[in-house]
Amino acid sequence: MCPFAYQTSRWIREVRDQTGLTINWRFFSLEEVNRAEGKKHPWERDWSYGWSLMRIGAGLRRVDPALLDDWYRAIGHELHDLGGKPHDPAVARRLLADIGAPDDVFDEALADPSTHDEVRADHQRVLDAGGFGVPTLFLGEQCLFGPVLVDPPVGEAALTLWTVVTGMAALPHVYELQRPKTAADAELIGRSLRPYVEGRDWVSINRGEVVDLSALTAEKKLPDTNPQDGV
Repeated sequence: MCPFAYQTSRWIREVRDQTGLTINWRFFSLEEVNRAEGKKHPWERDWSYGWSLMRIGAGLRRVDPALLDDWYRAIGHELHDLGGKPHDPAVARRLLADIGAPDDVFDEALADPSTHDEVRADHQRVLDAGGFGVPTLFLGEQCLFGPVLVDPPVGEAALTLWTVVTGMAALPHVYELQRPKTAADAELIGRSLRPYVEGRDWVSINRGEVVDLSALTAEKKLPDTNPQDGV
């Protein structure tokens, strides 16, 4: 759901391609962490936009972690680059076919209650470490929020950012480093979010940390079938 987590995933794959880094993809639910009081938990719904996609991811991870990597890439590209709707079950099934996933993984993952437990356990790991959102990285036991970026760097620049991130992780009492955003930065972020804004079917929560989505689109009514996500 989060466009910034998707951009971070593109960057960390670039780092992997250059260094041989191993990425263990985990789950975190923006639906749950931003759930309004009185709304259902995502695991109480027959279909929940982000949660159900992660349950499918849990099923794929059991078969082959590389399939989860492909799944996240496919659904992220569909929503954040193309403005599509991977949270529509029909689209999700098409994307699973596109990545060569087993034919039965969609139905089996959603019929198996243990996929709820698997997603919940990953989610709780972030909360227990003091995390609150995405993108979140664990480097060993060190938990970091970020990096939050658009237009993810490639080549040598990607490795420069990796050096910054791992350097911060090595200094346990460095808590925050933030770049103030100019009007030009806000305009760039706004343009990068346009496909996501078109593809989403939920109301995003803006905590004032990144960008004001109200400048991009008229507010949509929150559907009763899914709680809010966050960016």
